[in-house]
Amino acid sequence: LVERRKVINHNMRNMSSFDMLVLCSFAIAFVANIVTLQAFSLPNGAAQCRSCRIVGSFHQQPRRRSTSTTKVLLKATSSTSDNSEVNDSAAFDEQSLDFTMGYLNKHHEDVLTNFAMAFTPIGVTQAKKNAFSGGAYTIQSASIVNIIHPKYNKRDKPNKSYFELDVTVQIRGEKEPTVERQKVDLDAIPNTETRGFQNIEPVPYLSPDSAFDVNPIDDFIRRLNRLCVIVNSPATTGKLAQLGFQIGGDKLAILKEDLYLNQVPHNRYVRQYFYELASKAALDAVVACSNGEISNRMQMTTLFPEMNPSMDSYRIGTLLELVRSMAITLAEQNLRVRVCVQGSMGVGIFTGMPKQLSGASTLLQRMDWQSGPGEENEGMVGDYINFGAVGKEHVVNAGEDQEGNQINQDDVFLLLCPQSMIGVESSIIGGLSEMVDAAGGRPVIIINPDLTDKVSSQGQQNIRGRKQRIEFADSFETIYHFQNIYISGTSYFPILGAVNKPSHKDPWVTYQRRDRVNNGGEIYVPILSTEEKPDGE
Repeated sequence: LVERRKVINHNMRNMSSFDMLVLCSFAIAFVANIVTLQAFSLPNGAAQCRSCRIVGSFHQQPRRRSTSTTKVLLKATSSTSDNSEVNDSAAFDEQSLDFTMGYLNKHHEDVLTNFAMAFTPIGVTQAKKNAFSGGAYTIQSASIVNIIHPKYNKRDKPNKSYFELDVTVQIRGEKEPTVERQKVDLDAIPNTETRGFQNIEPVPYLSPDSAFDVNPIDDFIRRLNRLCVIVNSPATTGKLAQLGFQIGGDKLAILKEDLYLNQVPHNRYVRQYFYELASKAALDAVVACSNGEISNRMQMTTLFPEMNPSMDSYRIGTLLELVRSMAITLAEQNLRVRVCVQGSMGVGIFTGMPKQLSGASTLLQRMDWQSGPGEENEGMVGDYINFGAVGKEHVVNAGEDQEGNQINQDDVFLLLCPQSMIGVESSIIGGLSEMVDAAGGRPVIIINPDLTDKVSSQGQQNIRGRKQRIEFADSFETIYHFQNIYISGTSYFPILGAVNKPSHKDPWVTYQRRDRVNNGGEIYVPILSTEEKPDGE
């Protein structure tokens, strides 16, 4: 050792200043690397929070926090093995997903907490432990930390759409609360042990061969709104609907601004706006019916002021223009349409027709359909568009007449405002049901129907066969709905809002009408989005 030290000292004295500088640089770099590794290494137990311990059912590395609320970028797909079948196309971009996470955690922490109570095992544990001693197990708060929502989700495959919550739980006798990671399916049903939450049927998925596409953001918001209604937070659904508009939804539920429906007669562009919405909804419904996605029994309700027969602003011309627009839209797709208006009802001198439809059949045939020679819809009326009444005898099937000429069958039936009459013993249900049966699987669309029983002298519409008539009326599926909301009572002004269902595949949305400051116009703001038609106040 002594000899080695002598050799080293001799070499050090003979080293040049440049060699000494290189050696010192290597030494400094080595020490710096050691310090850096120690600074970024977490000791055992360092992953635990100061005020609580994390018991994660999903064993993941702790995530860095940018704010006081835990945030994790949502991913539409996952690289783990259990999500290998999910479509690789992202349903959201990072910015919209991060915005969604932050919004839910900041403004709807109470709703997320209710999700934990209703849809996770922690909620079951809380219900069982508090059944014997209240306050023994308390869910304090919850924050959303992850969402998995694929862009496409086939109906015949397991659902892979869910989100994860970090749920803070306080157990009696323990100083520090516990944070547990829980998973909630977007189609979850509430725990049976947790009281106060009533289940709602899940949002249906489109069939794999459907002709329609669903925006993944709209689908996510719709399923999340269903969970909000289950946990008794319906007011949140309108805000989430507005959130969907901001992060890339299709904005189908946005109503046109400055409609001014309080002004009668309406402007032409307002009428045309509703004509186009109803025509598109009818065409989509017919396509869905041909694919077997919905029933052939359909109903459409359009009750803005000029279409509402209970108001003095009712205009039969608006109703006929709406039907004309729908019939032409369907005929342009090579569909043969029969437009039907019910005839007189009753027996003998006690016959009549609803005042709403008085003269409608004659006016409908005398309208300008632009079907003459050289016009836009040349030859459409009489070939693709025909007229009739309500009854099985007005259903035309394919065949030949007595002269051997080919007869083309009707493809779609449009029925204007079918309804019974007060004081008449016969109901519209009988002739309508026979017509529907004769049509087979072909679409039958009833527009602004009133299939409820009316008061009659001998009670035929109130007693005999009432259950069957109600079941028949309920068998028609809504494919489009728009109706204004007014102050309860006999007054129809001012308009407070509206209830809207854009198409057969969309939810029901309720709006509040709001005036802009300084007479800057009016807008309809979504305040409720549900899977069933809203009712009550």
